Amino acid sequence: MQRRDFIRIAALAALMPAVLTRAGTAWAEGVDVNAILRDPAAPTFGNADGDVTIVAFLDYNCPFCKKSAPDLARVVKEDGHIRLVYKDWPVLTEASVYGAQLALAATYQDRYEAVHNALMAIPGRRIDEPTMLKAVAGSGVDLDRLMADLKAHIADIGALLKRNAAQADSLGLSGTPTYLVGPLLASTLDYSSFKRAVAEARRRQTAGE
Repeated sequence: MQRRDFIRIAALAALMPAVLTRAGTAWAEGVDVNAILRDPAAPTFGNADGDVTIVAFLDYNCPFCKKSAPDLARVVKEDGHIRLVYKDWPVLTEASVYGAQLALAATYQDRYEAVHNALMAIPGRRIDEPTMLKAVAGSGVDLDRLMADLKAHIADIGALLKRNAAQADSLGLSGTPTYLVGPLLASTLDYSSFKRAVAEARRRQTAGE
């Protein structure tokens, strides 16, 4: 993970130390908000009609992503009114790209979340491709179909990864994980911080900020 300076974001709001560490508003001029929130190819979970959307930019070789993943899943499940969008953004190693491709190929059999969780559960960093494939094989996915889908849809998967990267660039991001929680942008969060971020996002929406 690279520590990012959120002051680079053009529309950065006042920092809120009591709510999020180094957080600000995500939507700067020129950012295509709808493309980020509503890309039909992006894996989306939680409540489709939720009042808060969390967008997670992640890399399967990022230890901070792995540390945050269980807390993010817990908050989404317990809250019941959060829409969660995953943005595979493999920026750390070549194997990260392979992991993202495997996860996205699993969407064609509605098993993205199972593969995503299996990859996030691999301890450590700089995980190689064989280790990733072994974890995916143990996730319960139909591996033969997954590999066939990966081959058949590699162009679409590559296009989605390029869109994710372009969106990250438009937001001024420089590392993983990054979470957009409603209008807020933040780095590594734990369970309590996710809850505070969601509450603050709702407060801002209610206030029209």
